Amino acid sequence: MKIPFRLSILALLSLSLSNLSWADEVNIYSARKEALIKPLLDKFTQQTGIEVNLVTGKADALIKRLQSEGRNSPADVLITTDAGRLHRAKAANLLQPVVSAVIEKQVPAKYRDPEGYWTGLSVRSRVIMFNKEKVDPAELSTYEDLAASKWKRRICVRSSNNIYNQSLVASMIAANGEESTAQWAKGLVANLARPPRGGDRDQIKAVAAGQCDIALANTYYLAKMIHSGKAEQLAVTEKIGVFWPNQKDRGAHVNISGAGITAHAANREQAVKLLEFLVSDAAQKWYAESNQEYPVSANVPVSEILAQWGSFKSDAINLAELGKNNAQAVKIMDRAGWR
Repeated sequence: MKIPFRLSILALLSLSLSNLSWADEVNIYSARKEALIKPLLDKFTQQTGIEVNLVTGKADALIKRLQSEGRNSPADVLITTDAGRLHRAKAANLLQPVVSAVIEKQVPAKYRDPEGYWTGLSVRSRVIMFNKEKVDPAELSTYEDLAASKWKRRICVRSSNNIYNQSLVASMIAANGEESTAQWAKGLVANLARPPRGGDRDQIKAVAAGQCDIALANTYYLAKMIHSGKAEQLAVTEKIGVFWPNQKDRGAHVNISGAGITAHAANREQAVKLLEFLVSDAAQKWYAESNQEYPVSANVPVSEILAQWGSFKSDAINLAELGKNNAQAVKIMDRAGWR
């Protein structure tokens, strides 16, 4: 049976519009909370006309979801925290490489996967935070020094299950080797004021409360407590000082939140545009001020809160090494009794 010409044209037009609608969207799995990224994604849609479908969840759960969905996954982009997790996604063949002159220009090489599978979107440093009433910053120097006997029962830190601690230990393996790092981990554990528990904010609160004198924590946790403007949190932060370790050698440990395009992305072109938007100066400025992290782009100034802590030398290691050393870091932490 012949299809009337007018009907066939309408069918083709409908199919064309359907494909256009499908093409003008991008689907994201994000380990960053919706409030921290949705306003920026809305700006992307306003600027490009590309609709964004956002699914948020726990970082490890999203990686497992991508694995279970396989080729049927609707996700085009994975946004997650820590280079260690991005490496896990790459190693599990969940990401695909991207070549982008925009990303290469905006993001320093050390914050990108050498093969282009992921890129950093924001930077944080895992530093020493200290009780200003109990610790003279002149006492502080390096991460390695935290294993010294003078810190006996004076340190708070979260669990070894935490990827941030795993990546710190992985960076120390890269700098000092496995044997030296293993000895350091044992010394650190011997100096803990209490068994590890809670998140970074809990470590900061414990320092302020006098339960320990120093703690390891990511910069943005303290900055967001200050940024909150809440009296209770401000009272805690007023007691806390920030110290940048290893300034006379390799520099302070840094890490990223980052993103990659999924291996089976149906909307690859739109996904690349999104990554390029997220590393643009305008997006970097908004995100740095809203989430109190350091921009990946050197063109963008830090927030007023972060500026108060001054500039610092950061470790030059390519963050891909953190993922490569993760398994050995976990073994070292387990053997040291770091719970």
